[in-house]
Amino acid sequence: MNYEEAVAYILDVPKFTKKNTLDNTRAVLERLGRPDRRMKLIHVAGTNGKGSVCAYLASILKAAGKKTGLFTSPHLAVINERFQMDQEMISDELFLEGFEAVMEAVHALLEERPDTFSHPTFFELLFLMGMYLFDKYGMEYAVLETGLGGRFDATNVIEKPLVSVITSISLDHTEYLGDTHALIAGEKAGIIKEGCPVVYDGTRRDVEDVILAKAAQMHARAYAIRPDMYKILMNTQKTIDFSIETGYYDPVNISISSVAEYQIMNAMEAVTAAHVLDIGLTEAQIHEGMANMRWQGRMETILPGVILDGAHNDAGVEEFVRTAKKFEKDSGVSILFSCAREKDYEGMIRTICESLDLDRVTVTEIESDRKVPAEELKELFEKYTDCPVEAVPSVAEAFGRAQRQKGKGILFCVGSLYLAGSLKNLLRSEKYA
Repeated sequence: MNYEEAVAYILDVPKFTKKNTLDNTRAVLERLGRPDRRMKLIHVAGTNGKGSVCAYLASILKAAGKKTGLFTSPHLAVINERFQMDQEMISDELFLEGFEAVMEAVHALLEERPDTFSHPTFFELLFLMGMYLFDKYGMEYAVLETGLGGRFDATNVIEKPLVSVITSISLDHTEYLGDTHALIAGEKAGIIKEGCPVVYDGTRRDVEDVILAKAAQMHARAYAIRPDMYKILMNTQKTIDFSIETGYYDPVNISISSVAEYQIMNAMEAVTAAHVLDIGLTEAQIHEGMANMRWQGRMETILPGVILDGAHNDAGVEEFVRTAKKFEKDSGVSILFSCAREKDYEGMIRTICESLDLDRVTVTEIESDRKVPAEELKELFEKYTDCPVEAVPSVAEAFGRAQRQKGKGILFCVGSLYLAGSLKNLLRSEKYA
């Protein structure tokens, strides 16, 4: 196969299907020589913010001179984004190499154990590729983001992470993980291993109770991160400066390149996890890591006056509107919105409309069979707002119209990671080159 054929093969494997057992994934790792055992691993789960925490950690480790692999999901524009080595996305050639190595192991196991071994799922294939590549190319550390959940996630085959991190918990993927915060926390807390420390978002008491119970069961030291542990020093339209005082290490002042206050908790969790690693980090290395972290689709300025945010669930949208309100008085706010069918899109729309004084709304359709028709989204927006609402099914056309009509205000593109990916691809195209 060539690269394009390998990507097509992986994309053809169902993303939302019944997971295989962790023993199935272990079998492939064994065939590959257990690459996961030759690296120092950091494991991150949660509903919102886990990708950002992973990116902060990888950036801090690079600043500390550590060769670091980063495995995250989902990707926005190209599937290679899921694998980074020292903050560089892997090449098509490396992607193909990882795919071929994993598929060789898979085919051998399918032939040897046809009754007990199953073909890996979409996510399992990608995780296995990451483990193979990071090990082969000498990554000392690997930062791993879970896919869906934690307890039964493919990444949970790892045996003894240096530290686990559990970010904020909200109601998402309830059909798989449970319909309460406590139930979902139980799934995420499944990544806590015997004697391995855990850093967690301690904002919600019901979530904290579950995590602490699991940590006690696993004899794992737990480090809570709470909003009262930081103080904002300065907040501009490009950066946030804040102080951290957790009690776990000396107080420190941090600056992050973000307009979103929700990134403060993510940054604190990453800094705390980095301290738990006990690798002699200096304050300068932490500052460098924070300054050099870049994470696509999270309050990312993609063009002047145009901000892309991948908020796609209730908690994400609540954080989005908190940030957007900062621009409302001085600039005015308009939005480009689309959403996947399985989300509570009416709830998201209601939150946006009740929280923001919008100048105008453009709705479009994600490029997926799980799309919500633009006209349906338009009707819902008109139910909750009096501002002009326009339905434009084509993402490219909708983006162009929304830009032209935003005036001097800020255009936020929000509602779906699929939308974020489509816009990133559009910006890479000849039209915007």
